[in-house]
Formats: sequence, C-alpha cells, structure tokens
Amino acid sequence: MAKDGERQMLFDIRGKRKNVVRVVYAILAILMGASLFLVVGPVSIGELVNTGSATTDAAETFEEQAERIETRLRQDPDNPDILVSLSQARVRAGEARAERDPTSGEVVIDGEARAQYEKGVDAWERYVQKSEQVSPAAATTFANAFFTLAQNSRSYDEAYEYLDEAATAQQFAADARPSVGYLTTLAAFQMLGGNFAGGQKSGKEAEALATSKQQRKEIGKQIDAYEKQGKQIAKSRKQAEKAERAQGKEALQNPLGGLGGSTTTAP
Repeated sequence: MAKDGERQMLFDIRGKRKNVVRVVYAILAILMGASLFLVVGPVSIGELVNTGSATTDAAETFEEQAERIETRLRQDPDNPDILVSLSQARVRAGEARAERDPTSGEVVIDGEARAQYEKGVDAWERYVQKSEQVSPAAATTFANAFFTLAQNSRSYDEAYEYLDEAATAQQFAADARPSVGYLTTLAAFQMLGGNFAGGQKSGKEAEALATSKQQRKEIGKQIDAYEKQGKQIAKSRKQAEKAERAQGKEALQNPLGGLGGSTTTAP
C-alpha cells in the first residue's frame, strides 16, 4: 500500500511494465485529444495549464462557490439544478487543484484535487437520480472528469469502472444532441473501456451524421484506431494481472525472498 502523500497511479511505471505504460498513456492522450478537437475545435494547451498563484486563486474561488451552493442545497436537497451546479463547481475546483505532467501533458490529480473530484462525482450521481432530463453540457463535463479519474486510478479494475462511467455520462449528451463529436467521443470511451460492440455502434451513428464522404472515411479510421488501442489496453491489463499472479506465487514459494541479496524489499 502506498504511503500517505504518495501518488497512486493506475499504471506502475517501475520495472518491466514501464514501456507498456508509456504506450498506454500516449494512446489515451492522443485519442482523447482528437475527440476533443472534434467536439470543441482547436484547444490551446497553454489555456489548459494552470501555474502558481493563479491555480490556487481559481481553486479557492470554485471551492467557495461550492460551499455557497451547498448552503442552498441544505434547504432544498433534491433540487437537480442546485445539484448540477454543485457537481460542476466541485469538478472545476478539482481541475484547478490538479497538476499537468510537463512530459506527457496528462492531468495528475491527488490529495485536494481528488477530494474535489470525488465530491463532484457524488453530487453528479445525486443529480442524475433527481433529474428528469440530464444536461448535455454537464454530461460532457463529467464524461471528461471520469476519464481523468480513469487515468489516475489505483488499479485496472477501477480504471475500467471510471471509463464505463465516462461512457454513461457521454451517452446522455449523445442521446440529447446527436453529433459527430459527441458520438465519436462516446465511441472512444466505449472502446477504451472494452465495450467494442457499443463503440462500433456509436461509430456507425457518427458516420451516418457525416456531411461528406471524406468525413465519413475519417470517422471510420478514428473508430478503428479506438478499437485497436482499446484492445491493446485490455492486453496490457491481462499482462499485468498475469505478472501479479506470478509475483504472488513467488512470494508464497519464498516469503523471505527479500533476505539474502534478493532485490525484493524485506518486510
């Protein structure tokens, strides 16, 4: 178990798995970058990176906003409008508290950032239960929030759960406002999470909305890439599970392997 303050990540970059890890991280960053381009157009990386006091100020602003909303919520705990406002304020606070790896460009959440994300997820789940019609804008916010949580998961199982939640949230948006961007992003979450049949279905729906033969062709290529990389991630998961079983078996056979010059740390 990691010590307090140690960042626990889904993909352990130590030892023989580190090369697989880098490939998976690159896949996630590139594929989702492509999907976001389709949804919102070009994004300046500089606009996404917070630094110094600006980060702290933004986080505190969103946290104060969330606290004010919670005061209103106590008076009307089942109000979906208040719940969705709270959920988004908490996620924005988490985003502001998060860091961005300068090498990979991926969002890293821990400590206070994770706490804000988790509070946002709790409010989001309550909102979905109470709302008669889920906001597409809020749904896309949480699809991306769940994806960030998947990247920062503590295990493959947890990551797949978050990817499933990302797909579920994105489905709300795609159902409410079918578009090439929403549907290709949905396909990405589904494929990366191992739901290949669902990803193909979403991809076909996106192709049906294409406005030209060229766009249809590009969508098809993108969906194929999602499927290929989703299968690669699934393969990496199986390799990791196999390695963990082997390590467990070795530990049972030689429980004091850390003594006598082994590289394993002794208890």
